[in-house]
Amino acid sequence: MPPLKPQPRIRLSRLRDIGWSNWDPIGLLGLGKRWDDESAKSSADEYDSYLIAAAGMLRRGVPDHEVVVYLAEIETDHMAMTEQPDTVARAQATVAALKAAKDLWTDPA
Repeated sequence: MPPLKPQPRIRLSRLRDIGWSNWDPIGLLGLGKRWDDESAKSSADEYDSYLIAAAGMLRRGVPDHEVVVYLAEIETDHMAMTEQPDTVARAQATVAALKAAKDLWTDPA
């Protein structure tokens, strides 16, 4: 049996760049701030598990619209936020950015 190939790993900083600039459902960052600004570092991991799950879903071939629904439901059901006029649009932008990010996953080779 051939040896198992290492699995790609997600680049967390890149994931956060995408998630915080496109999604940020709680609105933790002020205008013009980044997740890695000193004032925001305490909240940097707030969305990690949701974004990792969304990126993993896309990597496994889950249709985009299902990942959009997942992010929207996290926001409205899990976080108990009221759906906003831009809830779906932010989820769609996040999915599109995750799919477009060629540097999101490490190359295990």
